[in-house]
Amino acid sequence: MEHLNKSELQFYQKTGELFFAVAAADKIIRKSEYEALHTMVSKYWKNLDDFKDEYGVDASYQMEIVFDWLDYESIDADTCFESFKDFYKQHPTLFTSKRKELILKTAATIAEAFSGTNKSELILLGKIELLFKK
Repeated sequence: MEHLNKSELQFYQKTGELFFAVAAADKIIRKSEYEALHTMVSKYWKNLDDFKDEYGVDASYQMEIVFDWLDYESIDADTCFESFKDFYKQHPTLFTSKRKELILKTAATIAEAFSGTNKSELILLGKIELLFKK
């Protein structure tokens, strides 16, 4: 069990912001989008590394916690994406190719969760891909 530093914890929180931005791109958060995130965290993210938060809980659950909080606070999708983008630019070494691949897969799964990917979600997915190519 490896306890994480502040940057690692922020990685999971900011990634949660990004996933919220994808779900909120069409201004409506649906139960199926929550469920898609939960499934991806349980199936892939929690097995990615051994980082635990200060309570000994897998750090990947921070993504779900932040997602839920942002929904409660009704934060704008664009604001969340910009926050993630700034963090990405400040901490590029945290974004390994494996993490980037899983971020893209999770974002696409969330976008697809309710009636397929709509135009606003597709645009945001494209922005994420472009960001990762820089």
